Amino acid sequence: MEIRTFTLDSYITPSEAFHCTRKALVERPPPFLHRHDYFELFLVERGATQHILNGRTELLTRGALVFVRPDDAHGFQAVENSDCHIINLMFRRDTADFLEGRYGAELGHRFFWSRDPYPETHILQGPRMERAVNSALELQTSRRSLSRVEQYLLYVMTRVVDYAQALPNGTPRWLVTACAAARDPAVFRKGVPAFVAVAGRGHEHVCRTLRRHLGLSPSAYINRVRMEYSAMRLGATDVPVEEIAVECGIENLSHFYKVFRDHYGTTPRQYRRRHRTNPVQP
Repeated sequence: MEIRTFTLDSYITPSEAFHCTRKALVERPPPFLHRHDYFELFLVERGATQHILNGRTELLTRGALVFVRPDDAHGFQAVENSDCHIINLMFRRDTADFLEGRYGAELGHRFFWSRDPYPETHILQGPRMERAVNSALELQTSRRSLSRVEQYLLYVMTRVVDYAQALPNGTPRWLVTACAAARDPAVFRKGVPAFVAVAGRGHEHVCRTLRRHLGLSPSAYINRVRMEYSAMRLGATDVPVEEIAVECGIENLSHFYKVFRDHYGTTPRQYRRRHRTNPVQP
């Protein structure tokens, strides 16, 4: 298929730093694929689309957030009758270069700087999806300044995505969806059986596939999700440790302490003290 190159200056003036828009995708196949002289971030706000990218076609549904690099060749075809809409952000290369230079040690080879053949994709649900949509719509109506787009990108990478599990490219879509669903307290509270249920596959198949792509058993993955949730609760609330353990689905407090220490190298109470230090009213 023919590949064309799009330029950001076709959409913005030299004094502007980005272009953000919300658009409906058409249901016919793309007449050509396109690369860019800019970086692109898009979120499937609703519906579903076939995403043709770097030689493969993948179905993306609501909540898919994709970090597209300039040399990625791609195109869209909306799924019939899905009323697919995406929110799309385009910004200059020098903005990405600055962020990489400034925060590269923290962000690593992730997001726009992934070295994989395919762009990094995350599946957002619940509050993370709401944050992504609301912040993008706010960006769309803001002044197209450099500070505004840098603020937005850092927000997405640290507040929207960083708490979500980044799975390697090539991970089956059913497993990506199951891992995203497992971060819902209603799922991880019930443990591995609930995780296997949302995966919609047999227990052994889920075990093999999760180990192959993430190097973890279902039990280890669920415990990691539980501990991230408990750390958030410890740092942001005064809820007793015993109640947080039950919220996570672990009724044995000794076991909760052991799992938490294995993940964070400290006890829940020590973690809370360290993260709740008040410099105004010590």
